[in-house]
Amino acid sequence: MDELRIVLQRILTEQLTQIVLSNTKDVERASKVKVRPVCIKDRLLFQETTYRGTQVFHENFTAEEMCSRILVYMQELFKQGEFKAASEEVTVLVSKKGKITVKSRRKNPENAGGGEQSKKELLSHNRGKQYILRDGQPVDFLVGLGVQSPDGKVTKARYDKFKQINRYLEFIEDVLEQLPKERTIRIIDFGCGKSYLTFAMYYYLHELQHRDIEVTGLDLKADVIEHCNRLAKELCYEKLHFEKGDISTYEGANAVDMVVSLHACDTATDYALEKAVKWGAKVIMADPCCQHEVNKQIKCDALQPVLKYGLIKERMSALITDAVRANLLERCGYETQILEFIDMEHTPKNLLIRAVKSNKIKAKPSADNVDDLISFLQINPSLERLL
Repeated sequence: MDELRIVLQRILTEQLTQIVLSNTKDVERASKVKVRPVCIKDRLLFQETTYRGTQVFHENFTAEEMCSRILVYMQELFKQGEFKAASEEVTVLVSKKGKITVKSRRKNPENAGGGEQSKKELLSHNRGKQYILRDGQPVDFLVGLGVQSPDGKVTKARYDKFKQINRYLEFIEDVLEQLPKERTIRIIDFGCGKSYLTFAMYYYLHELQHRDIEVTGLDLKADVIEHCNRLAKELCYEKLHFEKGDISTYEGANAVDMVVSLHACDTATDYALEKAVKWGAKVIMADPCCQHEVNKQIKCDALQPVLKYGLIKERMSALITDAVRANLLERCGYETQILEFIDMEHTPKNLLIRAVKSNKIKAKPSADNVDDLISFLQINPSLERLL
């Protein structure tokens, strides 16, 4: 513990990039904790982000307070810690008997970054977003897909795509501990399209997190599948492959750990969710698109003053569709969130359904009441029928 305290006293400065505490002993208390430095009114503090169930909590502490909290966390709650700073990276592991092992790797001082003033500017609450993938640091698949130039500079026309990719990786990072550690992680991406996010997922899990994964992308367009397979081969992404096929009739797997469905149109999302549930997938991530089904069905006299306006009816139907999907997933034993994927200014279709299979069996009143909502609106959603 003394060794860890010395490391924390050294690393809890403006040079810190991020601390991630994971592999929890008690998910009710916290599944994960992240720490990053912030500068508020010229005062250096450390923001702790605590993940508890589907909730996220933020609180700021001084370096001394943060040091004490992390020591307690590693003694009582977490089995692993990753500490990243400008000058070093540290891994902390806690054995079953409580023995703490600290492994430190120093970085080249030349790469440590600018002076004190520039660090303070970076730590400001108004600083630019610190992405998992960085502008100026070339990543093979981003270069291959034309998002970055060979020197790592993000092309102006693709900067929104670059932000979306990083946002997507943050969603995956949040559920990383839910995926298997001792065996191959099996993932299917339904409706993968040009596969920017499929390649990003593979790169993050395999290259950055060093997980053993096997990823299949499925899409109806033969030319897209051919292009993606060619790029995967060029990048030596050996366990990433793409197939031509329809989501509703896909039978290429018996068990899957994670199902992704991004921008699958209308009821194609429902077929993807249904297969994920029947496979018992631990993680489901769906970014629905073109939710037409409910818009054609919805009838409700009490809401007629709202539904008589076509644009409002369309948007309301889309929101109802995804809310019903989320509730039905809860009924099937998933802890479900609806999150903002990308800024509303870029597209109104920006909601992502993220569901994690729960190990607990508990009553879900909100899920039970979804039948009343379906009856009230006189709708017949596909996911309810399929499940």
